Amino acid sequence: MARWQPGATQRLVVAAVELFNEQGYDATTVAQIVERAGVTKSTFFRHFSDKREVLVAGQETLSRLLADGIAEAPAGASPLEAVEAGLERASSEMGPANREIGPGLKAAVAASTELQERDALKSVSLAAAMKAALVDRGVPDPTAHLAAELGVLAFKRGYTQWSESDHDDGKGLAHHARAALNDLREATASLG
Repeated sequence: MARWQPGATQRLVVAAVELFNEQGYDATTVAQIVERAGVTKSTFFRHFSDKREVLVAGQETLSRLLADGIAEAPAGASPLEAVEAGLERASSEMGPANREIGPGLKAAVAASTELQERDALKSVSLAAAMKAALVDRGVPDPTAHLAAELGVLAFKRGYTQWSESDHDDGKGLAHHARAALNDLREATASLG
């Protein structure tokens, strides 16, 4: 087994998600994950502190991309327009591998309370990154908080629609995330 094979993180995530779905999260060991991924245990622990962390692979990068997109939005952009710019930026970095892993990841999370808790913490972290970027743009705290939460919800809904569609519609994640954000805009307008 090669020590520094390219794509180790992606292979570890795919192997873990497959095993979580085949035999359950609790029954899956790090040893099984590394065997399936074709890497060493030390490689696993260079990427993740434990098997639960596989769920949030790339979370720091995703948070940074969302915040960078918000920061780079035009000066006159509304809070939701800035969030949309963040969704565009983050979505542009997600490709076929991210799309393919979605349904399996969703099923693994649905089957494990521990993974559901970790997924909730991931959402909080993403919202915090977007909120901070919005506050840096001068958006008042309550507005920034609400816009960030809507951004997380739009990203998750868009990702689900993108990854669970029967075929690649060629529109990409950004299209689905924008559509989800527009749906949420309409829904909030109807709250009165």
